[in-house]
Amino acid sequence: MKRPYNFSAGPAAIPEEVLTLAASEMLDWHGSGMSVMEMSHRGKEFTSIYAQAHTDIRELLAIPDNFKVLFMQGGGLGENAIVPLNLSRASTVDFVVTGSWSQKSQQEARKYCSVNIAASNEAQGYTTRPAPASWRLSSQPSYVHICSNETIHGVEFHQLPDLKAMGCDAPLVIDFSSHVASRSVDWSRVGLAFGGAQKNLGPAGMTLVVVREDLLGHALPVCPSAFDYRLVADNQSMYNTPPTYAIYLAGLVFQWLKRQGGVAAMEARNIAKAELLYQAIDSSQLYVNKVAQDCRSRMNVPFFLRDESRNEAFLSGANANGLLQLKGHKSVGGMRASIYNAMPIAGVQALVDYMREFERTQS
Repeated sequence: MKRPYNFSAGPAAIPEEVLTLAASEMLDWHGSGMSVMEMSHRGKEFTSIYAQAHTDIRELLAIPDNFKVLFMQGGGLGENAIVPLNLSRASTVDFVVTGSWSQKSQQEARKYCSVNIAASNEAQGYTTRPAPASWRLSSQPSYVHICSNETIHGVEFHQLPDLKAMGCDAPLVIDFSSHVASRSVDWSRVGLAFGGAQKNLGPAGMTLVVVREDLLGHALPVCPSAFDYRLVADNQSMYNTPPTYAIYLAGLVFQWLKRQGGVAAMEARNIAKAELLYQAIDSSQLYVNKVAQDCRSRMNVPFFLRDESRNEAFLSGANANGLLQLKGHKSVGGMRASIYNAMPIAGVQALVDYMREFERTQS
């Protein structure tokens, strides 16, 4: 039976090929007689799974040798505390607020350090991206934080800001939860990147942290040992029991991504998917996307029906057509289609066909 298309923002769709393989290995991984869920994280079976996943993600994201890759827990929301506990040095941190997630990040950081809002698009309803030339950076911030793709509001930095060109020597911290592995990363501009796995990398439970080595070793005294980046790095993400099954599934996704042609191939597909959906919205009299065109997300496409009394009919019809999880976030309403790596272009085409047919029959 054909599976429906799942447009959930997260936990999100996982490639069917990955789910099928994981199901076949559930009771017995490679003749070990054990499920991955049952393995010791220090046993040779799991350490081989971890080593392969570590190697593959470094290759996929072209991570330089002077960065450490950490598999942690707590999700992106947890990193809102863990990052300032490690990097703030109890000093000032600059935030660029472009939506709900960067707003949550700066609010959480205030528990551990001083916060300067260098720029914000809140007055514009989170529909634009503040130009770097307008940012009011502190004189010596510990770091500068951005959410490079806002899952709820659909605002994306298609190019990362160059802080050095702006006269700022602070490291750039990016929350790339909802676009990781969908496009390349310019690591020359990044000090630390973090992301929950449940959007583009696998199931909920694992958090990917990529941190430059010189930023290790500065955790505040109150930082829990399990969240001290230096300890986690020195112990190859095994200081405490890691999210073993989530790492295993993410590793299968990494291998699937390599078979698809890697991040460059995925980026080309993602551009095509986003263009297809935005063109359908922009050419419609019923649907509207409110985000400025130069910063529209390729991963999360929020849109609204101009006549919102038709929302329930739209969602009911979508479900009947095998198009799931299209309801927008409760904080903004409307609709949202999350079109991560696992969403094929056929799924986006099916959504576009349904949207056009719904508009035709409702006019």
